[in-house]
Amino acid sequence: MICLIVARSKNNVIGKDGRIPWKIQGEQDQFKELTTGNAVVFGRKTFEEIGRPLPDRMNIVVSGSALFSGKNLVTARSLSEAMEICGKTKIFVCGGYRLYKEAIPIVDKMYITEIDTEIKNGDVFFPEFDKSQFTLSVGETAGQDIKYTRTIYTRIK
Repeated sequence: MICLIVARSKNNVIGKDGRIPWKIQGEQDQFKELTTGNAVVFGRKTFEEIGRPLPDRMNIVVSGSALFSGKNLVTARSLSEAMEICGKTKIFVCGGYRLYKEAIPIVDKMYITEIDTEIKNGDVFFPEFDKSQFTLSVGETAGQDIKYTRTIYTRIK
């Protein structure tokens, strides 16, 4: 199964100045819960922002210019190569923009956390997609200072 996981602001921002533009307690809990024991696929910039392989999952960095290797860490030259490396392991595409754009046409599910804020001067946005190709289920809303809502888009077969 191929999944995508992202948090985005009301104005579709996912990055600003090379970073995720919010720190919201509890917002990343779902990410850890869903991806642990599976494969996570990052673009080079996203991986470099994190700075290390995530524990208890296969980390695959898609890059044409850098080589990453280590415990549970490999480099692929493309999303399709990353998928080959994973085999039957559940895959979570975790950013950035280019990988999201490439993955949307083939994902089975998209876990999108909708952050209830607008980010001024964001420089990386989540790609537009055809919502008619998915069913939407809305989950919990949480957060104290800034609210967020969990949503899942499941591809209609």
